Amino acid sequence: MGKVNDIVNASVLIRPIAQHELPALLALYHYLHPEDEAPSDVDLSLVWAQICADDKCHYWGADLDGELVATCTLTVIPNLTRGGRPYGLIENVVTHPDYRKQGLGSQILAYALKIAWAQNCYKVMLLTGSKREATLRFYENAGFKRGVKTGFIAYPESTD
Repeated sequence: MGKVNDIVNASVLIRPIAQHELPALLALYHYLHPEDEAPSDVDLSLVWAQICADDKCHYWGADLDGELVATCTLTVIPNLTRGGRPYGLIENVVTHPDYRKQGLGSQILAYALKIAWAQNCYKVMLLTGSKREATLRFYENAGFKRGVKTGFIAYPESTD
């Protein structure tokens, strides 16, 4: 996971999520996609071990008094254009509902961007499915620009 030193910002520690913290991370993800069906622990443990071993995957957590209360993922992707500079993709940004509107999401996104710039990324992308203006402004205030590019998503065809 992350190679950059942990930082402390206003009693919140932004740090890599440790391998043993999978249950706490999954608890946060429930607030992101409450309708998702929970896969088996065995499957998730294997995926999590693979993620933890990949130095291009960064899972950051906001730790408040020893409790994981917010998270985001940064994946740094090697690239053959833009002078060979990589780009970043941020996903799974979520803060526990009891801790929202306290700046934790902004702090963790700022940290993820700091890591991306330190790894020479020429851009960082973030997609959101939210149409809420407050959410879109949150991402703009965190440094992301709306309307620069058009995003498209493809999903596998349903076999139902």
